[in-house]
Amino acid sequence: MTTKPPGAPIAHTGKFYIDGDWVEPSTTRTIDVVEAATEELYYSVAEAVETDVSRAIAAARRAFDEGPWPQMSPGERAEYLRAIAQGLADRSSDLVQIWPRETGIIASIVPAVLEEVPAAFNYYADLADRYPFEQEAPTSSGQGFGMIVGEPVGVVGAIVPWNTPMHLAAWKLAPALLAGCTVVVKASPEAPGAAYIIAEVVEKVGLPAGVVNVLTADREASEALVTDHRVDKITFTGSTGVGKRIAGIMAERIGRYTLELGGKSAAIILDDMDVSEAAASLTGGACFVSGQICASLTRIVVPRRRHDEMVEALADHFSKVKVGNPFDPSVQMGPLASQRQRERVLSYVQLGQDEGAKLAFGGNRPADLDRGWFVEPTVFGNVDNSSRLAQEEIFGPVTSVIAAADEEDAIRLANDSVFGLNASVFTHDSDRAREVARRLHAGTVGQNGNRADFGIGFGGFKQSGVGREGGVAGLLPYLENKTVVLDERPRSIGKKEGK
Repeated sequence: MTTKPPGAPIAHTGKFYIDGDWVEPSTTRTIDVVEAATEELYYSVAEAVETDVSRAIAAARRAFDEGPWPQMSPGERAEYLRAIAQGLADRSSDLVQIWPRETGIIASIVPAVLEEVPAAFNYYADLADRYPFEQEAPTSSGQGFGMIVGEPVGVVGAIVPWNTPMHLAAWKLAPALLAGCTVVVKASPEAPGAAYIIAEVVEKVGLPAGVVNVLTADREASEALVTDHRVDKITFTGSTGVGKRIAGIMAERIGRYTLELGGKSAAIILDDMDVSEAAASLTGGACFVSGQICASLTRIVVPRRRHDEMVEALADHFSKVKVGNPFDPSVQMGPLASQRQRERVLSYVQLGQDEGAKLAFGGNRPADLDRGWFVEPTVFGNVDNSSRLAQEEIFGPVTSVIAAADEEDAIRLANDSVFGLNASVFTHDSDRAREVARRLHAGTVGQNGNRADFGIGFGGFKQSGVGREGGVAGLLPYLENKTVVLDERPRSIGKKEGK
């Protein structure tokens, strides 16, 4: 018998979803999920330890080695993806309740933002008919019949962060499933709700046992997922520090990995751009999930003569942002996800002042909010691009304005970072935007705002990651190319789905 915890629309919080069933944890350890706006307990989930992680890996390994999933055609797997897409769309109202409470995103925008989740599964379902999982390749000798076959990489460990958990789980899970992989989804302790919803949907659509397994674990048990040789690939979204650790472990055992890591993304304001218009766009981005987005445009590079005007415009726009309970329809920015995150953001506010930057607005708790992990949207001027404030990822609503001598210097400053995830060029001249974009060392460059697009592909240069998620490029890390050379062309080649 299962019970629904008060307030949380999840049926099995005390269990893990492993091998097609809801199973009891090996210990009584639990993780409390605290509502960000009230600091009150929202619900609790079972905490996985190494024994539970090993059990989930065993189920995924068995499902891959012995089950029907990898042997199905891409078209057959696509039908399950479409069913999952519909199931997740049907749970949208539940996610509207969970996501704002876990991370602080304002509830009014969640339905529109969540449309991307079923779209991700449907995108990869559509790709089943378009992607050449089996294709002819000329042999170097000119003799025989050559083929390249895309085979599933195997068992995948998907480690999902807390800021946008449903989206990032979808862009990992959908291509892995289309490829024929089996998956262990490791949810974040701060925001496990999305993973539980996924597990409930997977169970409802009748996915074969062991193909998707879901549990919540902290760092120690999570590392067991990375070190286990039964796991062929890790897909991770999170901090660069943890990403380096994962890369080292996987390199040691020659495991596959995809890493979507941190960012300190630059927005270059060209001299033809209206400063107030740019400030309005940047304000919206700074408020989205309270700035807890790796692709946030947090370094604003402007011509030196327009520096003060840019700082004043941002301060003016930030001062008008209503911060508060994310379920209040008039609120424009909610709290940070945790007390730890709030303390981190405030420590950088102090650091910026210590380094000599000018605090133009924000940096405090809103005066009318005495509970919850709230921080005002914050803007600094006179920021030295070499300072820690400008170079380190804060993961909160803190924006730095940096003066550039000219356009060439702006490009240099934008590229002067260990990160290379996202960037933007503010101008209404698309030709100029294109020219500058080609010179920026970033995985995505948008015009006049954050234009990150998983439908095309998302990922970073430099320490912002390895590989891409979304688009056709997001399918490739879940496939291994197999070369097949035959004496002659087989009769079955070219038939629908390679049959």
